[in-house]
Amino acid sequence: MKKHLSILLALFAFSAFVPKEKVTKIYLIGDSTMADYSNYGGDEDYMKDRYPVTGWGQVFQPFFTQDAIGSLKGLIKTDSVLVDDRARGGRSTRTFFEEGRWAAVYKELMEGDLVIMQFGHNDAAKEKTERYVTVEGYKEYVRLFVNQTREKGATPIVLTPVARNYPWKDGHLENVHGEYDAAAKEVAVELDALMIDLNQRSMDYFSEKGQEYVTGNYFMNFGPGLYEAYPEGQKDNTHFQPEGAKAVAALVLEGMKELAKQD
Repeated sequence: MKKHLSILLALFAFSAFVPKEKVTKIYLIGDSTMADYSNYGGDEDYMKDRYPVTGWGQVFQPFFTQDAIGSLKGLIKTDSVLVDDRARGGRSTRTFFEEGRWAAVYKELMEGDLVIMQFGHNDAAKEKTERYVTVEGYKEYVRLFVNQTREKGATPIVLTPVARNYPWKDGHLENVHGEYDAAAKEVAVELDALMIDLNQRSMDYFSEKGQEYVTGNYFMNFGPGLYEAYPEGQKDNTHFQPEGAKAVAALVLEGMKELAKQD
């Protein structure tokens, strides 16, 4: 018994001096196009109540293979990454802040972490006054997120809002986000913050795939009887099916790799 106790004490003492693996957390803050629908909480059964709707942040973690992390050394200083998706449907920069969602992220932020922010879809919704934010207000909140991220020694990355599946013109997907696209870029330049032009990247990529393919495979467009959550089918050119979410996540990772090379 004494022998076993000695071994346990020795193991405990040894473990106290073994350095814990350092992990870089990547916080995602934004709207429904980025959200994790499989982890909305409550009594929801994702496969029954929401599938196939998928935010790109929901499928982001598997992209961080060791090879991918190795190519991000300018941004990530550890050998391990944990994606913490705090994005939520229907949120604008203002409501994300007012609901305390940003405060919760700020409280947990550690030096070396990343905050990837993607807003604009809901900020621009003038008809929905509960979420609408003027362009100048949008810029103020993005500034706040960037500056407070830096206060914690973490790195902010500003994203322009991902494209919707309209409008198409002469076979190319066009910008639907108006001034909010430019506003995100302007704040990034003003504050010398890292920026990924996800709007342009997604417009170009979706255009390469073609309107018909993107409509049926990337966005939430399908007929009745295919999914329990949508017995009558769905016609939605804002939110993604799994394939579309993975395509967007890959575009974001591609953008991160380019930023890492510039660092």
